[in-house]
Amino acid sequence: MSSAHLKYSVVALAVMQACASTAQAQSSATSPAAPIAEVIIKGERGAAAERARIGGFGEAALLQTPVSVTVIDQQKLQDFSIRNATEAMAYDASVSDAYNAVGYAENFSIRGFNLDNTSSYRKDGLAIPGDTQIPLENKERIEVLKGLAGLQAGVAAPGGIINFVTKRPTNAELRSATVEVRERGTVYGAIDVGGRFEDRRFGYRINAAAEKLRSYVKGADGERQFISGAFDWQISPDALLQIDADTQHKSQLTAPGYQLIAGVTLPTKVSQTLLLNDQPWARPVDTRSTNLAAKLSYRLSDAVNLEAAVNKHWFKRDDYTAFPYGCSNEGAGFYPGFCRNGDYDVYDYQSAGETKTPLGAEVLLHARFASGAVRHELSTGVSVFTRRDMAGDYVYDYAGYSNIYHPLVTAPAPGNPVTGPAYLRRHENERAVFVQDIAALGAGVKLFTGLRYVALKRDEFVAATLPYAHSDDHFVLPTVALQYSFNADWNVYGSATHGLEHGGVAPLQTNNQGQALAPSRSKQLELGIKGAIGNDTTLSAALFDIRRGHEFTGLANVFVRAGEERHRGLEATLESRASGDLHYGASLLALQTRQTGTGVADFDGKRVTDVPDIKSSAWLEYSVAQLPGVKLNALWRYSGSKSFDAANTVNVPGYHLFDAGAAWSSRIAGKNTTVRLQVVNLFDKFYWRDVTPALGGYLLTGTPRSARLSAQVDF
Repeated sequence: MSSAHLKYSVVALAVMQACASTAQAQSSATSPAAPIAEVIIKGERGAAAERARIGGFGEAALLQTPVSVTVIDQQKLQDFSIRNATEAMAYDASVSDAYNAVGYAENFSIRGFNLDNTSSYRKDGLAIPGDTQIPLENKERIEVLKGLAGLQAGVAAPGGIINFVTKRPTNAELRSATVEVRERGTVYGAIDVGGRFEDRRFGYRINAAAEKLRSYVKGADGERQFISGAFDWQISPDALLQIDADTQHKSQLTAPGYQLIAGVTLPTKVSQTLLLNDQPWARPVDTRSTNLAAKLSYRLSDAVNLEAAVNKHWFKRDDYTAFPYGCSNEGAGFYPGFCRNGDYDVYDYQSAGETKTPLGAEVLLHARFASGAVRHELSTGVSVFTRRDMAGDYVYDYAGYSNIYHPLVTAPAPGNPVTGPAYLRRHENERAVFVQDIAALGAGVKLFTGLRYVALKRDEFVAATLPYAHSDDHFVLPTVALQYSFNADWNVYGSATHGLEHGGVAPLQTNNQGQALAPSRSKQLELGIKGAIGNDTTLSAALFDIRRGHEFTGLANVFVRAGEERHRGLEATLESRASGDLHYGASLLALQTRQTGTGVADFDGKRVTDVPDIKSSAWLEYSVAQLPGVKLNALWRYSGSKSFDAANTVNVPGYHLFDAGAAWSSRIAGKNTTVRLQVVNLFDKFYWRDVTPALGGYLLTGTPRSARLSAQVDF
């Protein structure tokens, strides 16, 4: 048996064993102990019932929080056959790709700010690395907090955070399997098993998936395997212990982007399916990630609750790429940039044995009490976060050249270079104490006040000839918001927030590459309105103004922070189930970005790179009354033009995209079965979906028209 077949067989056997053991447990007698509440989010519910944890400490109704939050729930993930975070973020106009290369990591920006892979991606509220595809098979929903998260998260990029909420055990028996195929040969299979053991105090949820990846970029192929388990123990009526673990292996050739022709113009007549990494000696990027988490919830009284949670993450990556950069075949060459005839230099890039081992933990106390006529909801707690990054000296050796119109085979770099032994690159420690009070002042007025004290320590390797750079910083991050409710369904709010982020890391090919800048503070003002129309429609809108220190690669090829980056915008979302047959939603972001005080005349007053002035999406799902069990869906996306460079000399055109799909649900062989067909980029539009200034500037092509067919069986 081949190693690939063995991997899939191991996953299959684990799932079969889980199904067998849990099915036996379900057939046994029921214990009198009370089970925990089921946490599955239903597809049809009242507008005011939509809740999320990401907006503050503890779960709260979205309509009652003075922040901008989007929730992509399990029903939408299933109905639109969403398999990864990139597909999910298409439904929120405030979120964009940010060097989201096929086969590498899914990186995003929110409100025009790139998220930080160290702190902006969360699992059940605790930070995990965003350095690979975050699996969705064991996720109940995705929560997106837009704007500063200084109070909620401490260290995070100014755009916000993305929180992945883990599926929990179900009270009723759950058995579901999904298979999917795509036209280029991708084959996907997943299983979801949940329920309770004979002793009803104990619950389980098992998820597993295997995938043969055949990307739209021809040759950027690979495989993925995933398995997870979540278990609950209702220790007593007042105490609940939750444990979960998951592990994923993904191996796939990555698809690098294009550079400007001669460093000044966009490439033309290029193929969306061309792999610039297509060399015989190219190897896939191989990642392994594992989480182990536990959470204890204890009810001290009807008004006081205690929560303690911890998550340990292990990440390992072997990174290989036949990397396209520059042009040495024309005159003095272009660095960065491809030659006028389409030639580009190919480098053998290797960085094997990279590891990251973050650990996050927090303890929270929630209390409700009254002080005279004022009712309070108080949350206070402490959190710790530590992370160690290990890596060896990477290989970046010239191997030859190829051409974007007529690909060429190059020999590997001479000398058979390999990555050096791994050693400690960066060690970070974050300690925080925080408190938030929600005071109901009467007459529909609520005052939200919060404070987070953060202590940061960092040791980082800068160069072999220098000692480790050490930093020790302390920040106090205040938040205040005032909310006024016109009635039970409508409110307005205004807020002022401070945020904190780690300094950016100087990219490859800069004179200070690998060096991290000091942490920096950001500030935000926001004015918003939220409301519900009946029990079927929700509407929210926010005006925001965010300021932060501007980080960029200057004219001396040194990565610096200088001046200010300011993002001002309008954000709006609408979702409605106007009738039992029609479900629709829309999202809009209108954004103005400016660089000021950079010390570079060509940069000041210009737009920030890779940020459109306007971005929108709209989707609908329609149940066809004349065809029982049949639903049709559609998604429209628009992105305005973006600037390629800080001087705004090159603009990347905007685009419209249309997706369409259909689903049919019926009982087949006594099982509830849903067959879904989705077509992405229905009109086969060519577009540059992602632009990054990193590594000299790259453009990533968008997905051409592609189709997928899936079947979900509940048994």
